[in-house]
Amino acid sequence: QVQLVQSGGGLVQAGGSLRLSCTASGPNFSAYAMGWFRQGPGKEREFVATIRWDAPSALYADSVTGRFTISKDVTRNTVYLEMNNLKPEDTAVYYCAANPRALGLRPGSYNNWGQGTQVTVSS
Repeated sequence: QVQLVQSGGGLVQAGGSLRLSCTASGPNFSAYAMGWFRQGPGKEREFVATIRWDAPSALYADSVTGRFTISKDVTRNTVYLEMNNLKPEDTAVYYCAANPRALGLRPGSYNNWGQGTQVTVSS
């Protein structure tokens, strides 16, 4: 059973930066794409970014375009989310996830999830 293990996150002031990591552990990991989602207090889980595992294609939510960058290291089975110019509204629990079929924007299209990492941005 492949597990997605997240690291990074924490507390940062507005305008600061953080990097999240998500490593797939276990045998025979494969995915069409890896994505990042977030869920703020009292909100639904929302799409942040996704990247194809075997190609450079990536998609971003409008709210993070130009500030966040998704990347991967396939040799380490790891996907990253570099977050710059953070804003208080970016405060949320961030989740990575694996999608077996597409660059999905919906959480329901992902079938394997990390444990979640808290990101808090103070004003």
